Amino acid sequence: MRLLFALPILVLTSHLSAQSRTDTAAVRNIIKNEIETWNKGDAVGYSRDFATAGTFTNIRGQFFTGHPGYLKQHEVIFGGIFKGSTLKQDIASLKFIRPDVAILETVTTVNGAAQSPQGVTRDDKGRIRTRLLQVVAKQNGIWKIMTYHNVDVKPGIPFPEPR
Repeated sequence: MRLLFALPILVLTSHLSAQSRTDTAAVRNIIKNEIETWNKGDAVGYSRDFATAGTFTNIRGQFFTGHPGYLKQHEVIFGGIFKGSTLKQDIASLKFIRPDVAILETVTTVNGAAQSPQGVTRDDKGRIRTRLLQVVAKQNGIWKIMTYHNVDVKPGIPFPEPR
């Protein structure tokens, strides 16, 4: 009798584990895409995973709503102060708060920016360092960035070196 109850639980548990691995990989691929497309200066590619009604707070504290605003802002920066810059990004934390919602925190380093955005300082090696928080949700089977909040790290604040 116990076997009859245990078997469905075992099957469900193994299915959830497999889904979790798949979802974890999909969320990690968002970061991979961000790095690859930033380094190409590709605003369309960088914006690919951003939700239609997502919200975006940039490094200066400017706030945008929706995919068009996110795309436009990245077209501006990739054609301006961040043209030719390179991005490194390491995942500091990835937590699934529901099967279809995850909170993703990364530490980022931008090298080669023509200038710093107003109010943003560089470290002693000339890099811009940030902590990026993204809330991602699965919509129609596809993971999308719902919230993107980027904060620069001020001088004197400990920051891990990127891998």
